[in-house]
Amino acid sequence: HPMKPHRLCMTHHLVMGYELHKKMEIYRPRKAHPVELAQFHSEDYVDFLARVTPEHVSENLQQLQRYNLGEDCPIFEGLFNFCQIYTGGSIDGATRLNHGLCDIAVNWAGGLHHAKKREASGFCYINDLVLA
Repeated sequence: HPMKPHRLCMTHHLVMGYELHKKMEIYRPRKAHPVELAQFHSEDYVDFLARVTPEHVSENLQQLQRYNLGEDCPIFEGLFNFCQIYTGGSIDGATRLNHGLCDIAVNWAGGLHHAKKREASGFCYINDLVLA
């Protein structure tokens, strides 16, 4: 799946390998809280993302269909943690921009703007751009 977190590690290694990190400030993203995610997404959707695991997919087929999870947006180990981290990075980047603490903010993991209020879409689970 193209949006699995290991691709972000590859991006990080390229940034380090080309020494681009010497020309920027790098921040470790915090995890966005479920209540922050629910500022745009429905609470039932956020709660389901927090609970679902690859081991329990067959037990949740109806909910997976309701939330558009599966083919385009597969369930993988650490999914909710991944959502919290990439969303926290976007929220904090926007906060830094709004407070004049930086001129440019880049979240390599962010920009997952296809996610809808009550469902995943196009490899996107949480719409970090709307929340940021």
